[in-house]
Amino acid sequence: MKNTFPAFYFGPIDYYADMVKSETIEIEVCENFQKQTYRNRCNILGANGKLPLTIPMHHDGSRNMKDIKPSYDHNWQKEHFKSLRSAYLSSPYFEYYEDEIATFYDRKEKFLLDLNLRTIEFILSKLKIDTTVTHTSSFQVLETDFDFRNKYSAKKEPAIHFPEYVQVFDEKFGFTPGLSILDILFSEGPHAAIYLKNL
Repeated sequence: MKNTFPAFYFGPIDYYADMVKSETIEIEVCENFQKQTYRNRCNILGANGKLPLTIPMHHDGSRNMKDIKPSYDHNWQKEHFKSLRSAYLSSPYFEYYEDEIATFYDRKEKFLLDLNLRTIEFILSKLKIDTTVTHTSSFQVLETDFDFRNKYSAKKEPAIHFPEYVQVFDEKFGFTPGLSILDILFSEGPHAAIYLKNL
């Protein structure tokens, strides 16, 4: 049985921890878009604390995730990349990924889903996770043990315990759990996969 996950934008660490432990991964592409979720936002740690990076939506009445379009009326791409660079330039591994990360903000994807699927493919490749990834062909009711679509909340702290790792601003804020996978990728590089497997 496949574990089914939502398509997140540089999703949180616990999301990728569950993916890493999955034999097969199925990405839900047939659901309705849910507002105020990691489908169009991620949290990083900046000089002033936790910083949400949110992708504005183009409102045309679409509800299906496949049809949701980012709005480019405001240059959020420039802001997101600038925020990532400002937050993580001094992290051990940012420079190794910077050029590839920049490509996510150079190209204007027509659909949010396409952008999110690119971020998932990128992260799994950097973690060297060789798991088979497929997409749903229709929206199905799933057994709870295999359904991860509503597990991760952007509105509250995750219930699991995160062992501490070195963060750029930990001397200022202490350890901050529940951030985007980018936080640990820039801090630990390929070793992040070991952390995720032990989470």
